[in-house]
Amino acid sequence: MGRLDGRVVIVTGAGRGVGREHALLMAEEGAKVVVNDLGGAQDGSGGDGGPAQQVVDEITAMGGTAIANGDSVADWDSAKRIVDTAIEAYGDLHAVVNNAGILRDRMLVSMSEEEWDTVIDVHLKGTWLMMKHAAAHWREQAKSGAEVRGSIVNTSSTSGLHSNVGQSNYGAAKSAIATLSIIGAQELGRYGVRVNAIAPGARTRMTLSTPGLGERIGEPEDGSFDRWDPANISPLVAWLCMADCPATAQVYWVAGNRIARYLEWARSDIADTDGRWEIDEVDRVVGAWETGHVLSRDIVVTDTRLESRRAE
Repeated sequence: MGRLDGRVVIVTGAGRGVGREHALLMAEEGAKVVVNDLGGAQDGSGGDGGPAQQVVDEITAMGGTAIANGDSVADWDSAKRIVDTAIEAYGDLHAVVNNAGILRDRMLVSMSEEEWDTVIDVHLKGTWLMMKHAAAHWREQAKSGAEVRGSIVNTSSTSGLHSNVGQSNYGAAKSAIATLSIIGAQELGRYGVRVNAIAPGARTRMTLSTPGLGERIGEPEDGSFDRWDPANISPLVAWLCMADCPATAQVYWVAGNRIARYLEWARSDIADTDGRWEIDEVDRVVGAWETGHVLSRDIVVTDTRLESRRAE
């Protein structure tokens, strides 16, 4: 018995890398998988049905069930066709793993409008579109009285959660995806749908081309544990897609043999004054944070009107 027996799962961007490993593990655990991949270059150009079909062939060879789909997540009708493919082929849909992505890295001052729009469309709009169309299906099921145990797993990134120079388009999209996931969980829970996000660390086409990272994530030559193997990411994703998984509205970092959970934006230092702030007061208190004069203390009273403290 597999942990995903009877589940129908869509994995976008599943022709290579992390997405491929997701699809293979889902199938190994008993899921029927829609392997979606446009088959384009890393920058999103072109298209080739080969990568998606190759993963389907791998799944079929190991006794699993899968179908290939080459639609784009960034287009309304195409994204809907991905969802419809699952329902038409297997009669239902239980989980969506939004993994599709591209890179158009450029320093902000040099980035073109097209480079910005294309990355935002694939990552952020594409994630939203897949959530939108899947949620429409689950809402109708819930309204008809059916029990829905749906799951959406979105892909954020440390480039968005921690930032990375040269990736303003990609980082902005990935940061937004984390927030979108939490909002989605809040809105869709009423229909029986859980939404979570992951920020994976693995060796892929995109990470190999990331400045300062590509040269550090090669396979170990001594045969030791490969912490950058993309297969390390998939067990968490499979768990999040299980019917009885309790997690929702969570953002996880996962790489190698480590999983961490993020918290939403939290206040750190807080400053109060009586009434409206004066610019000089802002400089004395908030400016002090930037120079480290306040950050190392729990409570600092600067005068009878001003108090700065750590957030509880």
